[in-house]
Amino acid sequence: MSGKEHTSFLRRPLITKERTYGEITNDVLNSIEGGPTNTWYILFAIAVLTLIVGLVVVGYQLRTGIGVWGLNKTIGWSWDITNFVFWVGIGHAGTFISAILLLFRQKWRTSINRAAEAMTLIAVCCAGIYPVIHMGRPWLAHWVFPYPNTRAIWLNFRSPLLWDVFAISTYLTVSAVFWYIGLIPDFGTLRDRAVTPLRKKIYGMLSFGWDGSHRTWHRYEILCLILAGLAAPLVVSVHTIVSMDFATSVIPGWHTTIFPPYFVIGAVFSGFAMVSSLLIITRKAMKFEHFITVAHIEAMCKVIILTGMLVGFAYATEFFIAWYGGNEYERYTFINRATGPYAWAYWTMVSCNVIWPQLLWIKAIRTNLTLVFIITVIVNIGMWFERFVIITTSLHRDFLPSSWAMYSPTWVEICTFIGSFGLFFTLFLLFIRFLPAIAVSEVKSVYKFARNKDHN
Repeated sequence: MSGKEHTSFLRRPLITKERTYGEITNDVLNSIEGGPTNTWYILFAIAVLTLIVGLVVVGYQLRTGIGVWGLNKTIGWSWDITNFVFWVGIGHAGTFISAILLLFRQKWRTSINRAAEAMTLIAVCCAGIYPVIHMGRPWLAHWVFPYPNTRAIWLNFRSPLLWDVFAISTYLTVSAVFWYIGLIPDFGTLRDRAVTPLRKKIYGMLSFGWDGSHRTWHRYEILCLILAGLAAPLVVSVHTIVSMDFATSVIPGWHTTIFPPYFVIGAVFSGFAMVSSLLIITRKAMKFEHFITVAHIEAMCKVIILTGMLVGFAYATEFFIAWYGGNEYERYTFINRATGPYAWAYWTMVSCNVIWPQLLWIKAIRTNLTLVFIITVIVNIGMWFERFVIITTSLHRDFLPSSWAMYSPTWVEICTFIGSFGLFFTLFLLFIRFLPAIAVSEVKSVYKFARNKDHN
C-alpha cells in the first residue's frame, strides 16, 4: 500500500498544535504529575455518588436475595443478563479496536488505544458483578471454576455458561497484559521524571527496568504485535461464546446460527461508540484537545457507520430467516417483537442503531463533537435495548400461551444498573488521572505524520 493510499482515510491533522517532543511529554504527563482540572473533579464526584448508590443497592440484594428483582417463572433472565451482555460487548471491543488498528498499522490509533484498552478491563469488571449477584451466594463464586475439590461438584463442560468462564477470563488476562505492556515505556518516562524517591521507586518497579535502547524497543514492538495477534481472534471467540448461551437453546428467537457474527459486530459497534464518548469526555476533562482531535473522532464515526449498517443488515436477516424458515413459532416471535407489548423497545432499538447513525454520513455532523457525543450515547442506548429485546421479548411469549408473562424492572434492578455506570466512570476517571491516558511514546513516533494537514 502506498503512502497516499495508506493515509487517505484521514483529512485532518492528528495533532493540532506545533510542539517539540519534550512538550508532548509535558502535556500528556502533566495530568499525572500536576493536579486534575475542575471538570475532572465534577465528573469524579458524580461518578462516585452514583457508585455509592450502586453499592448500597447491591448490599441490599445480597442481604435480601434476588427475589427483589422483577423476574418470574417465565422470565428468569432479563435486566441481569441484558446488562451483563451489554458490558461484555463494550469490554470486548476495546482491546479489539486497539489490536486491529495496530495490526493494520493505522497511525491514528496512537491517541485512542490506551483509553480503549482501559475501557475493556473496566467494562469486564462491570459485567462480572451481575453473574456474581445472580448466584445469590457470591462467597461461593469459586465453585464455577473447574478445580479439584472434595465436594464432587463436577462442572458441565458442554455448557456455554462454563465456556463463558474460560473465554472471558482468558480474554481479560490477555487484554490486561496487552494494556500493561503498552504502559511500560511511559512508566519508564515517569520514573526518569520523578522528583521524589517513592515515586521513582514505584515507577521503577512498574517499568521493569525499561532503558529505551534499540534492543528494548525492538522486543517491545514484537511483543505488542504478538499480543495484538492473540487478542483480535479472542474477541471473536469470546463474543461468539456469549452468543452460544442463547443460540444453543430451543427458545424461538434464540436458536439461530446468525448470533455469533451478529453479537461480534454489535460489540464492535457499541465499543466504538463508547470509546468515542469517552474520548470526547477525556479531551475536555484532561485538556487533551491537541492530541484527541476531530480527525480521531471522525475516523471512528466512519467505523460506526459501517458497523451500524452491518447491525441493520443482521436485523433484516433475522426477519428474513424467520419468514423463510417456515417455523410458525419463530415467525410469531419476530412479529411479536415488532407489534407486541414490547414493540416500543424494538423500535427504540432500530431507530437508535440503524437510523440515527446514518446522520454521521454528513461531514458537518461527524466533525461536530457535541453532536457526535449525543449520537454515540444514542447508539449505546440502542445496543442496550437490542439485548433487552433479544432476551425479554423472546422469553415472555414462547411455546405455551398459558405461561406467557410480562416483565418490568424493580427499583433495585434500575439502581444496580445505574451503579454499574458509577463503577465504570469512577475507575475510568481514576485511570486518566493516575496513568497516562495517551501513549506518549506512540504519539511521538507518528508526530511528523500527525502534523501533516493534507493526508491525501
